[in-house]
Amino acid sequence: MTFALGPNVRLDRPAFVDPTARIFGLVAAGEGSSFWPYTVIRSEGTAGVRIGRCVNVQDGAVIHLGGGKGTTIGDYCSIAHRAVVHGAEIGDDCLIGIGSVVMDGAKIGRRSIIGSMALVPPGTVIPEGSVVMGVPGKVVATRDNFAANRRNALVYYRNACAYAIGKHDAWSGEKFAAWRSDMAARLAAGEEVEMS
Repeated sequence: MTFALGPNVRLDRPAFVDPTARIFGLVAAGEGSSFWPYTVIRSEGTAGVRIGRCVNVQDGAVIHLGGGKGTTIGDYCSIAHRAVVHGAEIGDDCLIGIGSVVMDGAKIGRRSIIGSMALVPPGTVIPEGSVVMGVPGKVVATRDNFAANRRNALVYYRNACAYAIGKHDAWSGEKFAAWRSDMAARLAAGEEVEMS
């Protein structure tokens, strides 16, 4: 299987890279990250794209530079289907929802959720633990999203490891249900569960 990865791309033991993913330029990603069908990550400038550990970049998502600035995505983030992150900074344990857009110079505080189809305008600063919805995006709630966001990242990590060996049913069966239940209970108890 061949991947469209540029010569400057550095992926640290990715969990899964779909053959349709396109990753070019100064791009670095931490251990356990996954890149799903038709994701596009490009970095033509010197600022680069830095992606943390156990990040899932889902189907059709686009990550790019913006305004001459790089893009940074923290650990245990989910960049959902068709989301766009353009020259922005995303903190740890964030969920960037389906079809949402985070624009140049925006900063998303850790443990935040950007709701589906939301638009975070250039230069917007979103505080930690926010839930953002709408166009333009507004903070509609403040809460600790850690457990839900970390759970999503870990479920995607498990699925990525299965896809890497040709198994496409990692989210079914009693074994998965027991694992998910145990992991959710540990997160609810305040434990910072890591990928394993």
